[in-house]
Amino acid sequence: MTEPAIVLRDVTLRLAGNAGPVEILRGIDLDIARGEAVGLVGPSGSGKSSLLMIMGGLEHATGGQVQVLGHDLSAMDEDALARFRCAHMGVVFQSFHLIPTMTALENVATPLELAGRRDAFDRAAEELARVGLGARMHHYPAQLSGGEQQRVALARAAAPGPALLLADEPTGNLDGATGAVIMDLLFDLRARGATLVLVTHEPELARRCDRVIRLRDGRLEAGAPRREAAE
Repeated sequence: MTEPAIVLRDVTLRLAGNAGPVEILRGIDLDIARGEAVGLVGPSGSGKSSLLMIMGGLEHATGGQVQVLGHDLSAMDEDALARFRCAHMGVVFQSFHLIPTMTALENVATPLELAGRRDAFDRAAEELARVGLGARMHHYPAQLSGGEQQRVALARAAAPGPALLLADEPTGNLDGATGAVIMDLLFDLRARGATLVLVTHEPELARRCDRVIRLRDGRLEAGAPRREAAE
């Protein structure tokens, strides 16, 4: 039997607030299979982005077990988590997070260089061409549209060939037509073998997932086939 990509057991997240501790996640139990596409949906403040960040080791759970690709994230320090993400994960955010003083090519190549890839710039150019930016790779973020910047962010996430791709509202800042292009690119990455977990408010994007997980008040409300859960 294939080992799951993600295993969460009784995961909790409690953060300090002005009026005392705030329960962000409450006893999350979840398995995500390798190669599966899963959408996380729910009202604002339900804990979707926090759950995604815990899966990526960008937020530490305050309780429970978090296993990703067979590794216990709670046993890793920050340096080990950074190396693990670099080797195995791609992360895409709503707000791009590109370095403004670097070209598109440099933005994609730099993480590969840091990982010791000798072919960093060739690989970056290949991935930018794949997302339709072959002619724009020497432009800076300020010279690119929002959709183009998100495509650079996707190329950066895809370039290492990650086993796991995490995306937090990847179409949230984009118009409908541009968002549709980004959706296609996300699922192209999934077709190349990556497990895909994404947070979204877009029903169309959720419907393309194999499964949709609903959160409410920090708890899993349901997991269902895409058509039932996304409508």
